[in-house]
Amino acid sequence: MGLMRAIFGGFFGGNRNVIVETAEAFRPNAERSAQRATDYAMGAQGQFAAEFAAPATLGWFSALVNGLNRLPRPMMAYGTIGLFVFAMYDPVGFAERMVGLAAVPDQLWWLLGAIVSFYFGAREMSYRRSATASPQAVREIVQNIEEIRSLRPESMPVAADDTELEAGQGTNAALKAWKSGQ
Repeated sequence: MGLMRAIFGGFFGGNRNVIVETAEAFRPNAERSAQRATDYAMGAQGQFAAEFAAPATLGWFSALVNGLNRLPRPMMAYGTIGLFVFAMYDPVGFAERMVGLAAVPDQLWWLLGAIVSFYFGAREMSYRRSATASPQAVREIVQNIEEIRSLRPESMPVAADDTELEAGQGTNAALKAWKSGQ
């Protein structure tokens, strides 16, 4: 009895199950996988809810501007679908308007493309960048640059700008050799 208790206690004692632990090395635990998926979904929903939660400090004008900022994407999507519906409803009217669009100069199309791409690019960047760099972040950047410059050998001074090197006044030996070879 003592031998059996020792054997089974080694496998299943101390709140562990060696068979389950070994099986999980080859096949993921379904319950834990489901819990991870649930946690991921809940986190995504929480982030989505926080993104669209209206702060109480905003006034009516800020709420109006936020609403207007959300209009271009749906308007472009529904407008494109509307063009297809209009083409089926009134093909002659659609053709007349497309002939009118064909008369628009290329420069105006380029301008429209730039406006749309800058709008969406700026909107995307506003989500990704911080508002301003903090003084602490600026100090860290300056310290990092100084540390990198300290790694440079003493025989390689930093030129004030590229014009010194272009004029051959710097101490860049490779550039001097190249200039003398011309």
